[in-house]
Parts: sequence; C-alpha cells; structure tokens
Amino acid sequence: MPLPRTRGTALRHRLAELRGPEVPAKALDARALAALAANPGCKRRAILDGAGVNKAALASALGSPAVFGQSQFAFTRGNAFEAKVKADGGAELLRLVHEKLDRAAEPPAHARVPELVASGPEGRTARTALALREATEARGEWTLLDHPMLALDVAGSPAFLEPDAVVVHPDGSWTVVEIKSFPMLDGSADPAKVGAAARQAAVYVMALEQIAARLGAEPGGGAETAEARRQSASNSAPAPRVRHRILLVCPKDFSNLPTASAVDVRKQRAVTSRQLARLTRIEDIADTLPAGTCFSPELPEADLTAAVESVPATYAPECLSACELAFHCRARSRAAGAVTSLGRSVRAELGGLTTVEDVLSAARGESGDPDDPAVAALRRAARLRAEALGRDARDLGRDTGAFGEEAVAACH
Repeated sequence: MPLPRTRGTALRHRLAELRGPEVPAKALDARALAALAANPGCKRRAILDGAGVNKAALASALGSPAVFGQSQFAFTRGNAFEAKVKADGGAELLRLVHEKLDRAAEPPAHARVPELVASGPEGRTARTALALREATEARGEWTLLDHPMLALDVAGSPAFLEPDAVVVHPDGSWTVVEIKSFPMLDGSADPAKVGAAARQAAVYVMALEQIAARLGAEPGGGAETAEARRQSASNSAPAPRVRHRILLVCPKDFSNLPTASAVDVRKQRAVTSRQLARLTRIEDIADTLPAGTCFSPELPEADLTAAVESVPATYAPECLSACELAFHCRARSRAAGAVTSLGRSVRAELGGLTTVEDVLSAARGESGDPDDPAVAALRRAARLRAEALGRDARDLGRDTGAFGEEAVAACH
C-alpha cells in the first residue's frame, strides 16, 4: 500500500506517491501537452499527466482500454524517414530550412551539430540551453540541434519536451523543425494533421522562448546597483529571436523524398499559452485528494476506480482522439446523464441545464424558466417534434422512440 500523503511532502515525492512507489514516470510530451491545453478544465488529466501516470495502462486496468495511437509500422516508417532527413549532418534538412525560411542567409555548406548527451532530463535541458547559447554567439554559422531537450512549466510542474530538431540560423534566430511521416501531396497535406503538428510545434516554441528570455537576461542578472544594471543592459545582446514560422518536413507525394513547408504557429502558440495559463496548479489539485490516493495500475479495480473518480474530469467527445481515459470518462459521463457527453457546443447552448434529465424536464414544460432562451428553444423544438410524430410533447423522453441523449439530440 502507498505511504500516507502528508502536506509537507515535496511535490515530486507527492506525485511519485500518486503514481505508485514502484511505477516509473511517463514523460509528458508535446502532443500530450497540446491535448491537455485543449481541455484545461480537466483536473483529472492535469494531475495524471503531472504525476507521470501511464494513462494507457491505467485505462486498461479500469477495463476501458484506449484504442488509438500509432502502429509499430508507423513508428518504424517515421523513424526511417527522420533518419533520412537528418543524414549527412542534416544537409538536406538545412537546405530545406534555407529554402523555405531564410533565403537571405548564406547557403548552409556545413553546419555545427553539437553533442547533447547528458545525464537525466535536467542535465539534457541544461546542455541544450548551453548549446543554444554557444550557437547564438557563433554568428554567421548554421547549427543543428538534433533532439534537444526543452523544459516548460505546466501548472507548477516541469514538463520535458523533445522536438525533432532546432536550427540556429546565421543571424542567431531559432527555428523549430517538425518531421512527420504523413505525405504532402502536390504541396499540401491533410489539414487536420498539419494542425496537430502546428499545435505540437507551438509548445516547443513556447519552451524555446523561455530559454531565450533567460539568455537575454543573463548579462544583467548579477548587477547590484541601478547604474550597474543600466551599464550591463547597454552592453548585453538582446534575447535570441524564436521564429514563429516552423518548418514541417514530410515525404513528397508517394515517395520517401523529403519536402517541407513553412507553417505559422502564432495562433496556436497564443491559444496554447492562454489555455495552459488556465490550468489549476498540480500541487493545488493534489492537496484536495484523499490521503493515500494512488493511481498505480497494480491496485484492485475497485480501489483504482475510486482513486480516479476522486479527481473531477471534464469530458467532451473530442477527448476520444486525444486521451487514453476517454472511454472510461465517457461511460461515467453518460451514466451521470451529463450533457457534456453530447459535445461542447451543445453544452454551451443549454446554459444552466447540465444533465439530460434537466433538459428533458425543461422541454416537457415541467421545470425551467420560460424566459430562458435555452428553455424556450427546447420547448419549441419539443412541440415541433411532437407535431411531426403526432405525439404529446410532454411524453418527450418517456416514449420508446427516444431516450435520454437521443431525445436531447432531437431537440437540439
């Protein structure tokens, strides 16, 4: 059994207790972080991701296994394509960066590829920051950082991120490179996949901006007087510029040859930043949990279910393509009759009506304020449906033709 959680326990130890004393942490990658930012009100996902819980294993232990993800073939194909793009010191990759993003610079005849090996994610993050600083100071040269490690604070807990590559231009600016295995056909790719890649890259851009801000503040950080700070600021270089146009590299048509497109991620970056700022701090969520709460998949199903249900979730149909626990949360949402299971747009239109039974009751005229636009719309829809079917509107949800969610969908 896990040790009792105490308020004075350090956050890292507390999250380890929630994860399970013998369970290794699962790193939070940019894809998961983008999905978390898309649903900032879900405390369940926030605490599970913050604690490094393997949600796929957790879902299987709960009896609702996830059914999405990449196949082994897709992983193998993606790794082979990435290796091809980065071959010969990244010559082809740098050519694409120069062609699509920085034609004014000198062509990359050769480039620096610093070694980024270090112990642990913290060590790799520090090594990446050092390599970025050295590359920025080496003006006039191209530098390719292969799988650097970045850190981004998420709800009070650091998330370590690993982009495919970061390129430092001769002018000292930085570009994120995303390498994907889906094809670009006639110069364009699947908009949904491009959007997902842009949201993922926006997370990397945010992490790089934090590093750039620290590098820009370093020269004046030790000044003790106002005059010394002004003198230091006048002598220091500005913070490196993180480009908001990232390079998306994909196979060309049906071949394995790389092609690329510049993608502006300013919109995705702004949305992700705003959503992450709304996340409740993980420490605050952990403080509300009962003592001894643990999400280890090794626990009995009843205990594990109780632990998961102790954290409120905000389910929406969009979770089905982004969260491993979506099927479990959907079943619970449907069992509770929550209208969120019908989608965020339906939930927004229904105002204060939060359950299917509330909606049906309002549509039948049994409850609700007649002056409420949502209630008035429901009653009007119920009357129209009753006229079309030749039934009494007061029987909505009680007849054999429409139950629960189906009846609400009919009104909507």
